[in-house]
Amino acid sequence: MSETAGTTMPLKDLVVVEFTHMVMGPTTGLVLADLGAKVTKIEPPGGDKTRRLKGSGAGYFPMYNRNKRSLCIDLKSDEGKAVAQTLISKADILIENFRPGAMDKLGFGYEAMKVLNPGLIYCSLKGFLKGPYENRTALDEVTQMMGGLAYMTGLPDRPMRAGSSVIDITGGMFGVIGVLSALHEREKTGKGRHITSSLFETTAFMVGQHMAQQTVLGEEPPPMSVRRSAWSVYDIFHCKNEERVFIGVVSDTLWQKFCEEFELHDFATDERLSKNNDRVKYRDEILPVISAMFAELDKTTLMAKLERAGIPFSPINKPSDLFEDPHLNCGGLLEVTTTEGKAKLPALPVEFDGERTALHHDLPAEGKDTVEVLSEAGFSKEEIERLLKQEVVIN
Repeated sequence: MSETAGTTMPLKDLVVVEFTHMVMGPTTGLVLADLGAKVTKIEPPGGDKTRRLKGSGAGYFPMYNRNKRSLCIDLKSDEGKAVAQTLISKADILIENFRPGAMDKLGFGYEAMKVLNPGLIYCSLKGFLKGPYENRTALDEVTQMMGGLAYMTGLPDRPMRAGSSVIDITGGMFGVIGVLSALHEREKTGKGRHITSSLFETTAFMVGQHMAQQTVLGEEPPPMSVRRSAWSVYDIFHCKNEERVFIGVVSDTLWQKFCEEFELHDFATDERLSKNNDRVKYRDEILPVISAMFAELDKTTLMAKLERAGIPFSPINKPSDLFEDPHLNCGGLLEVTTTEGKAKLPALPVEFDGERTALHHDLPAEGKDTVEVLSEAGFSKEEIERLLKQEVVIN
């Protein structure tokens, strides 16, 4: 079972069967798997097509499928369906993210599966919850456009998707929240639940702060690229050698520490600037002074001074910079084996008593765990050999 197993596996007693592809569904399985659940990914005989994506999709499978086992089943055959039903009958959780109605057509819809396994927590990841759009097919980018996130991310005349599959990932996380809530309830009732998380409603939840902002201020919020900041110093600043640093001074206390560290005595004693909302009014006086000061400092010196003063700051990094980030390399990256070699990828961003989750099952090849999974499900050696010979299952 273990490649580099740690002790942080709070869900190790849970059994999960996953029928997913792309990002949203695999994210739900990934979180549960990283927390120790025994997750088996059910793939078609040729393997999940996500494995073979190129371009911006090339990282989907390596990132969202570690700590899972792979079982390839021909679900179009009666025997393949029977194998899957056996696994589901013994599972705590089923995860699926196929288009509406697809699981019902295969014979694995919730109504049928709750008869087979009344305690099953059945988690569906969809484009939309119940309503006029519920049968539409959606994508992360589709709902970013529909939900106003692309508008808030881009320029006023150019909506732009966020630079990550943020809705797929967050929607998958909401699926986990629903699953864990249903598991807690099952402790009392003994009954499962059908949990559904969706892309569109996740997007709406994420832009809820802007909807609330409009209610409070009485005007539509502009895109974040041209927003009116709530703070006077909250921007990307240039320093020496064309390098840049983001800096945010977001409280009156931090303002005083900022002025002290950079010896801005006139600003520190100016009563007009003592309160945040007043400083915003005088941003045009503040920013030219500090921009000129930062331009004389190299990035290392500037960041050292900001850290000493406790000011929020950040270099402007690319994803490639994170491979060598000293903080992430203290337990925040897991080394996964891909078809192209080893990849250091981010661990689950939580600690349990100071300990991070670990890699306990490397990224699986198609059908790698077929024999192990079927043996655990009660299939005899002879039955497994027959299923393999008939290509009902593949390893």
